[in-house]
Amino acid sequence: MSASGLARRAGLDPTTFNRSKRIAPDGRPRWPSTESIAKILTATKTEIGTFLGLAERGRQATRYRTVPLLGLAQAGSGGFFDDGGFPAGHGWDEIEFPGAGENVFALEVSGESMMPLYRDGDTVIVAKDAAVRRGDRVVVKTRDGEVMAKVLTRKTTRQVELASLNPAHPGRQLATADIEWMGRILWASQ
Repeated sequence: MSASGLARRAGLDPTTFNRSKRIAPDGRPRWPSTESIAKILTATKTEIGTFLGLAERGRQATRYRTVPLLGLAQAGSGGFFDDGGFPAGHGWDEIEFPGAGENVFALEVSGESMMPLYRDGDTVIVAKDAAVRRGDRVVVKTRDGEVMAKVLTRKTTRQVELASLNPAHPGRQLATADIEWMGRILWASQ
């Protein structure tokens, strides 16, 4: 049964489980309410124990892999990225990440410059090769070695405009030639 068919059978709006409704405007995942889950269980005549067993099997089937982890402040110093902007050298720790994708690495937030979205000690997973578009949270490394997490507001062939995550800090405008690499933030531990 399709997601919309399941929603209809449970008496819910057919778009309840659409991909576009799974992410809140601030980027956090939206989860079905307990009321929606109860309606689905009733409509499919499924016991809660069976449902939880399916959820547990799905969790066990998730493949974890290790990705390199570095402090955001360290990322600006030399030797941690190769010429292509990918993790290299020594000094990287590792964490487990339940996702796929190539050229993914983790950066640990330090300080309060990214508050209120990311706090000191949070970890962000960055996809170096992911396509970026307006509104994406990104990590940018300049040719001068500065590493920053911002929101992409505009990108042209000559210039990139970034908004600060913390309203106390100004946005930035950078010439495209001044950017060594830009990666999209896929996930954050909070």
